[in-house]
Parts: sequence; structure tokens; C-alpha cells
Amino acid sequence: MQHLSISDLHILLVEPSDTQRKIISSLLIKEKVDEIDAVSTVAEAKAAMRSHGADLVVSAMYFEDGTGLDLLKSMKNDAETASIPFMLVSSENRIAKLEEFKQAGVAAILPKPFEPVHLARALRASLDLINTEELELELFDVRDVRVLLVDDSRLARNHIRRVLEGMGLNRIDEAENGAMALTLLKDNTYDLVVTDYNMPEMDGRELSEFVRFNPETAHIPIIMVTSEAADSPHMANIQQTGVNALCDKPFEAQEVRTMLAALLGE
Repeated sequence: MQHLSISDLHILLVEPSDTQRKIISSLLIKEKVDEIDAVSTVAEAKAAMRSHGADLVVSAMYFEDGTGLDLLKSMKNDAETASIPFMLVSSENRIAKLEEFKQAGVAAILPKPFEPVHLARALRASLDLINTEELELELFDVRDVRVLLVDDSRLARNHIRRVLEGMGLNRIDEAENGAMALTLLKDNTYDLVVTDYNMPEMDGRELSEFVRFNPETAHIPIIMVTSEAADSPHMANIQQTGVNALCDKPFEAQEVRTMLAALLGE
């Protein structure tokens, strides 16, 4: 298992603006990052990763030859780079645009401009994805925990699976939506359900209601993963379904570790 510190990180900074590259690089250096490669295009970023890899990619959203989303999806679809955390730094505030990154498995999203405290948190969240550590439970072995992971985005499922596996949860079945999850629930036994909220055919709220009100599954803890704002009208409906915990996207390892220790340690 890897145990890197922030000063050990080799960061690939992908930013088209010379000024922004200098600003972000200086802030990374203040956070004790020693090794920073800076490039200005998607093509250069891909070439840099092929040439000498990276522990973390810190990227803007728009480039002359593509977008940060193009780069993120390319990374997640390549076995060589799929495990590298991706941090978005952007002034983009349109929910739909940011949602695309969340669904693709972004590790952290930083607004422009950002404060050093926000950068420090994003670096720690990214580091948590790299430094895997098995979750210790008093009642049973975490490697025996059976998980049903439900999300219509394959990239999001891959990201969540990677976080869970980093904690020792390896018995994971996947479903693309609530309807498929119901079939698995009828045929298998699970100790935990991790489900997205927005899905076709049957969403996370409907799935949670089924789990909670079916005597055979009512005991299973449910973590709902959602990009919904805390004051969204949907949130009240979610709470009423008996969900045990709500987790924001990006799916942060430390937050999830605390949730799992509470839910599985009961």
C-alpha cells in the first residue's frame, strides 16, 4: 500500500494560461509540492503522462485542443492512467457542466479563484485516493462485506469502486440502475448498498424505498451518493426513504471512511 505525503506528489498541471500556471504552481509550492510538470494543452498532458506519469493531474476546463472533461474521460478509460486522481480548477459554475466531471470520477473541484485552504483540502482528498488503507471493523472483517454499487455512469462506478477497494471492500456487485439492482437484491445477500440518486428506469429514492420497506432487506445500510444541493427539494424526499447517509460527489475517501466505520461498526 502506498503512503505518500503532499511533498511526495508528482503533479501534472494542465493550464492554458501562462499567468494561471504560475499562480497555481506557486500555490502548490506553498503547500510543499516539490515536483510539478506544467503543460498547456490536452495533447501535451497525454504525452506527459505517457512519458513519465503523474500522481495527480490538476487541470483547467477549456483548452485550444479540447476540454478537461476530454482529458478526464481519456484517463479513466485507459488502464494505465485510470487510477490517477484528477482535480478540476475552473471558474465554470454551471451545474450541468460540473455534473459531467462528477459523473466521470473527478477527485476534487476547485473554483477560480480559490483560497489556499481549499487547495489544501483538495490535495488531501486526492492523496486519500492514493494512500489506500484497510478499514478496521470491530464486528467483522471488512473483506467479507458484500456491497451493491448502483450508478448509471460506468466512470462514476469505477471511481466509487476504487475508493471502496482502497479500504478493503472487494466483494462488490454493480448495477446500472435501480431496476437492475432489484434483481441482484432478490438473488443475493448484501451488507451495504451504495447508490446514486439520479438514474434512469428507477432512481435512488425508489430503490431506497424498496430496500427499506422490504422485510428481507430493511436492515441493509444505504449510502446515497448525490450531486443535489443540500437545499434541493429532492433532499427532503431522500431523507424520508430511510437512507442512512448522504455523500456528495466527488466521492471523497475520508468522508466515506467515517461513514462506513459508523454504519458497519453498529
